[in-house]
Amino acid sequence: MEIKKNEEYIVNIIDYGMEGEGIAKIENFTVFIPNAMKGEKVKILIVKVLSSYAYGKLLEIIEQSPYRIESDCATYQRCGGCSLRHIDYEETLNIKQNMVQNLVSKTLNKNVKVKPTIGMGNPYHYRNKAQFPVGINKQNEKVVGVFAKRTHEIIPMQDCFLQNTMSQEIAFAIQKFIIEKDISVYNEETREGLLRHIVIKVGIRTHEIMCILVVNGNKIPYEQELVEMLVKRYNVKTVVKNINTKNTNVILGEENIVLHGDGYIYDILGDYTFKISPMSFYQVNPVQAEVLYNIAIEMANLSKEDILFDLYCGIGTIGIFASSYVKKVYGVEIVEQAIYDAKENARINQIENIEFIAGDVEKVLTNLIEKKQVYPDVVMVDPPRKGLDNTTINNILAVEPKKVVYISCNPATMVRDMKLLEEKYEVNEIQPVDMFPFTSHVECVAVLSLKELT
Repeated sequence: MEIKKNEEYIVNIIDYGMEGEGIAKIENFTVFIPNAMKGEKVKILIVKVLSSYAYGKLLEIIEQSPYRIESDCATYQRCGGCSLRHIDYEETLNIKQNMVQNLVSKTLNKNVKVKPTIGMGNPYHYRNKAQFPVGINKQNEKVVGVFAKRTHEIIPMQDCFLQNTMSQEIAFAIQKFIIEKDISVYNEETREGLLRHIVIKVGIRTHEIMCILVVNGNKIPYEQELVEMLVKRYNVKTVVKNINTKNTNVILGEENIVLHGDGYIYDILGDYTFKISPMSFYQVNPVQAEVLYNIAIEMANLSKEDILFDLYCGIGTIGIFASSYVKKVYGVEIVEQAIYDAKENARINQIENIEFIAGDVEKVLTNLIEKKQVYPDVVMVDPPRKGLDNTTINNILAVEPKKVVYISCNPATMVRDMKLLEEKYEVNEIQPVDMFPFTSHVECVAVLSLKELT
């Protein structure tokens, strides 16, 4: 039976895909259907057919899942920001656990039971960092919002249930200001126009606000007036102008000009204070980040005699969290600004048993081990979505720390890397944490222990 584009089918949804979409089989041919739920019987329209799978559009729900809820967002299906918005929150936690379990069961030698996903008490308005593109819509109006899924069409912002409410208020105010003052906005096709993005960072516990105006140029008309409005009306602590004149999808350029304040905000995680710059990475959901870090440290069962390597350390959050449990921490990160901030964070928190090194993780790790003869008892990694590189994995296998703590934002690459480490390590436990409620993303902490020689 050949599956044809633009034909309708009635199917049963048997599972979920990696992005939370429903999966159906037509004559053993896989079809992915966004917004369909496991256990449902639905009518679909085939919109795309590839060699081994197809995509369908949900037309009608014939038999509905008991976990389906009425979405509270008018734009979620178009923006793709929270693809699980139509599913009961507790059920989304089960979906994420099963997603990780499926990867583990298919890949690892050892049959590890993935723990239930730890959810968030109040899974709304949790993002402390908002990145709003600015552009022109089809009616030639200036809009601030979010990109439609897999496109660069800007959907005008309404009330987003993921973003901090203050971030949205500030973005609306800037939009109103640029319309009133007729300030130009960036056009991706012509590469002309000034304002490209509005980036807002909020200290969840300190309530300090940083506003970054990303511009394709140098001077913003009515710049001082805009700054004064932000400071007086919203008590914005610092305003930064970021210059980005490149033809790129990267939001921030390399040059920052502070227009107000000192160019930093602070936030509190656990018992520690962190300094956050325009360029530095800080966990987008600090409430759950605190949960994640505490679980990682608890699962690692650290001792006061341990030397800890914190790889991909960012601005030093997890290493600083772990510092009181170990003898010494070495944090490594390729972004120099992040290392500058990490050192400052160690100073602010009066932590002396931590050393931060800027550089490529694989090179710094090799240097620490081979030249400085520093050997870790525990290696903690928190890599980007692409996971660990082979050199780092080989270094870990060669040095044989007694434990590896893997914090992952991408279970697929985490499981791939753990498969390679299984040569010498046993995966003890895997704990998913819901850092991004109502999205298909899930963060995991896994602990691997060095196998005993037999």
